[in-house]
Amino acid sequence: QVQLVESGGGLVQPGGSLTLSCATSGFTLHYYAIGWFRQAPGKEREGVSFISSRNGSTYYADSVKGRFTISRDKNTVYLQMNSLKPDDTAVYYCAVDPTRGLLIYPQEYDYWGQGTQVTVSS
Repeated sequence: QVQLVESGGGLVQPGGSLTLSCATSGFTLHYYAIGWFRQAPGKEREGVSFISSRNGSTYYADSVKGRFTISRDKNTVYLQMNSLKPDDTAVYYCAVDPTRGLLIYPQEYDYWGQGTQVTVSS
């Protein structure tokens, strides 16, 4: 049974940093496509960062490129977020899917965590 549990969200001042974690179980993470998404109030869910299951390559949305870093170890996915801005405020979700390749749209993912709130405010 695939399970994903996010943690690490919170309140941070503009310019600050947070690291989100997504603990996984019930499957072999290395063989799954991985994504971090976020959803702000009144907005659609948008992709933030991804890892391809084919070769481990990473991809970032333009809005976070140079500030966020996605990584993984055996059972956990991380999202290191630096230079945070108020526009980064959202609920952040991790997602995985057994499809081979790089998946960047939320409808491509079958498994989701419950989300963790990130608020960037002074």
